[in-house]
Amino acid sequence: MKKLLIVLWTLLISFSTQAQVTHDAEYYILKMQNGDRWEQEDAEIQQRLQQLRQKYGQPPNIVFLLWDDTAFGAVGFPALQKNFGYSTPNINKMAAEGINFTRMYTEPSCTPTRAAALTGRHPVRHGMGEVGMPHEFSGLRAGEVTIAEVLSKAGYATGFFGKGHLGDIEESYLHNQGFDEALFTPMNQITSLYNPQANAANAVLGMFPEIYPPDPYQLDSPGLIPAGWVMNIEGRKGQEGREWCGTSNECFAKFDPEAERRTLAFIRRNAEEKRPFFVAYWPNFLNFMARYNPKPSVAGLMVADAFPAVDQFVGSLMEEMKSLGIAENTVFVALADNGPMVHSPPAGWGMLPMLYRGGKGDFTEGGVRVPAFAWWPGMIKPAQTVGDIIHITDLYTTFANLAGAERFIPTDRVVDGLNQTALFLNGDTHSRRDYVFIYSGKELGATVKGRYKRHWLGAGDVAASGMPEAYYDLYMDPREEHPQLVPLIHTQGQFNHMVARHQLFKRKYPDVPSGKGIPYTGLANARPETKAIAERVNAVIEAMPFTVKEYLQYQIPGADKVGDWGH
Repeated sequence: MKKLLIVLWTLLISFSTQAQVTHDAEYYILKMQNGDRWEQEDAEIQQRLQQLRQKYGQPPNIVFLLWDDTAFGAVGFPALQKNFGYSTPNINKMAAEGINFTRMYTEPSCTPTRAAALTGRHPVRHGMGEVGMPHEFSGLRAGEVTIAEVLSKAGYATGFFGKGHLGDIEESYLHNQGFDEALFTPMNQITSLYNPQANAANAVLGMFPEIYPPDPYQLDSPGLIPAGWVMNIEGRKGQEGREWCGTSNECFAKFDPEAERRTLAFIRRNAEEKRPFFVAYWPNFLNFMARYNPKPSVAGLMVADAFPAVDQFVGSLMEEMKSLGIAENTVFVALADNGPMVHSPPAGWGMLPMLYRGGKGDFTEGGVRVPAFAWWPGMIKPAQTVGDIIHITDLYTTFANLAGAERFIPTDRVVDGLNQTALFLNGDTHSRRDYVFIYSGKELGATVKGRYKRHWLGAGDVAASGMPEAYYDLYMDPREEHPQLVPLIHTQGQFNHMVARHQLFKRKYPDVPSGKGIPYTGLANARPETKAIAERVNAVIEAMPFTVKEYLQYQIPGADKVGDWGH
């Protein structure tokens, strides 16, 4: 152990003196054993990318689709869909014509996954590990370096259209996080219920006091009601944002079609200008008040009925890129952000755990193992089913590598994402990763190493020997229902060392909090009720013996457990 620590600290010292991307400790264990082979692979890959660049006169475009709450196997597998009463022919075609990743890991819920995708870092590192709700008074901090910022420095046009869910403060707005243009939601799909109609149906309670008789006992107004919340924001880099449409369910329903329209317009415009582009389309996907009549699927369940819109757009994207003549110079990646909401889901939604146990919020495979596909005609061989481990953060570093922009990745922090270009272009068995750390909020929930997994939270009763029933063989027990104590106890020390190395790196590069501030500032057309948020905050401060900074940055004990689906 002493020798291992000496080697580790030597690595840390060397990293601090060299301008190179710093990854988590486990990567360097793998690099020691595979580095020579990787260097040879990388040289061959760079030759292929250079040939492509010479052909098109620019680096490849990148299209990134991310949607919500879907179990692995729910899309991309026509045979499974026959058993569930719906079909996604275009997504299935995308999988058949490219790579179907069978071990894509995300974070357990939507805000953490989206933050991980944009920063290439586990969200625990920058305070984005919990799901945000109104009024959050926080969000993705300005000090993070997003993939949009990295690619912008390499000359890419960058656009974001869809669900952000990365906070409600000005520094977290997507046009302030590197995107040239953006239309986004500060929160999630629950805002589709934030209207008088949903309150009248008791889908939300007490949010619209105007539909009730006057309450003679109410002293505080607006009290617990998040008055002035904003559903949608649009903006351009370097400019103030603007509220878009309003806060009605009608505005919610208009959002995805508008985001699709802007995504296609962004692609066409930059293709015509021959400028490389990165565009993220992350649809809201689910409207809690949607009424499908007639039903678009035989299943007639909410998720199944929502898929046709996303599936149709996937088909439109592929056809548009072909018609523009850019398909062979565009990598298209699509995946879900986490598993299905199997815990207390709304009735009739059809959120099924399928192969893996658990779902949204869990560190079991059902929560973090999602459907994922990559399509790139001429560069990615078709009909590939890949069994390698890949993590959502890897897209950050892979996109940067494809763009020739790795030099713009920050070197003063741990970047968890690994360059998986070899996996994309060479296929099965070419991953640079055989491990995953899965966090539940701020706590490490589980660790995966190859086919084996150890739960750190919620393990079985610990005997006097100190050996918990927490070890799983994912090939033999993919649902993590039968821990293997005796057969896998030999892995205990090795799992402990993995976490020791991981935590030593966290000591060297400490976690930082999310950004804090007053919600919804920096909006040129802010409504009076939106502007009133800051007025109420300042009034509270004047009546209290603390400062605005103390008020906004105070960490409420236990509050992180409420927004952390894993608890």
